[in-house]
Amino acid sequence: MSAASQDLRNLVSEGRNPRTTEIDRLPAADIVALMNSEDARVAEAVRTELPAIARAVDRIVAAFENCGRLIYVGAGTSGRLGVLDASECVPTFSVPPGMVVGLIAGGDHALRLSVEDAEDDAEQGAEDLAALDSTDRDVIVGIAVSGKTPYVIGALDHARRIGAGTVALSCNPGSIIAKLADIAISPVVGAEVLTGSTRLKSGTAQKMVLNMLSTASMIRIGKTYGNLMVDLSVSNRKLAERAVDIVMEVTGCPEDEARALLGASGGNVKLAILMQMSSLDIGAARAVLETEDGVLRRAIERAGSNPA
Repeated sequence: MSAASQDLRNLVSEGRNPRTTEIDRLPAADIVALMNSEDARVAEAVRTELPAIARAVDRIVAAFENCGRLIYVGAGTSGRLGVLDASECVPTFSVPPGMVVGLIAGGDHALRLSVEDAEDDAEQGAEDLAALDSTDRDVIVGIAVSGKTPYVIGALDHARRIGAGTVALSCNPGSIIAKLADIAISPVVGAEVLTGSTRLKSGTAQKMVLNMLSTASMIRIGKTYGNLMVDLSVSNRKLAERAVDIVMEVTGCPEDEARALLGASGGNVKLAILMQMSSLDIGAARAVLETEDGVLRRAIERAGSNPA
């Protein structure tokens, strides 16, 4: 047995789950019940990592406030989850496409088709990160269930060399990437329902953590008002209707007024709300929002009005 094979078999995520050894004998109802019971363990594993996740959020917010970026780096399922989270920040929070970036080993082709050997190239991980002109203002989040994916290690090594912030997200304790990063997030979910199929519990844990990293960071920089997505991009019919509902919810105005305000503001939900609540015209409302860095709650206070 090679050293690499031995190392892989020693990982928690690669262990054989004693609760699912007879899963192939079960009817569908029992299979999905067993999977559900295993999934129930994931949230608790993530809970143990909340302090580290919060530290990572603070570091990401500091990067955003310094014109830096959040860059996810991963391979396979981990890479796809990073790209997914990055791509959803644009419509949800109206951030520029380059503010949150996802890198996957093998490039965009690997989003749909497996490019398994791409993860073994540490040099490529460093080169892909360098190609983004990454700087010390950025935060690099390396995502790898095993914690030993060469592509991710290469990217984190490069990030350390340029002085960027580094975060490691793995599902094995004391992993290589955990030791490389400033902040290590390691939810240990245990052996998978199918041995080594880390797109299951491990993938779910990673998705939960990525949700927290991006969403909490966006909340902290003022992309929401309470739990409302006041900075969403009105890019389709569903989002247009959601924008109307948000304006009505915050201001208490009737639907026709909400639609008129959104029309006047060019679909800018924050601006529509501020105009309604302050009676400012569009130019003055926009100036107040810019003064408060787009944070609606502060803009309302500055304009001399308070929400109902």
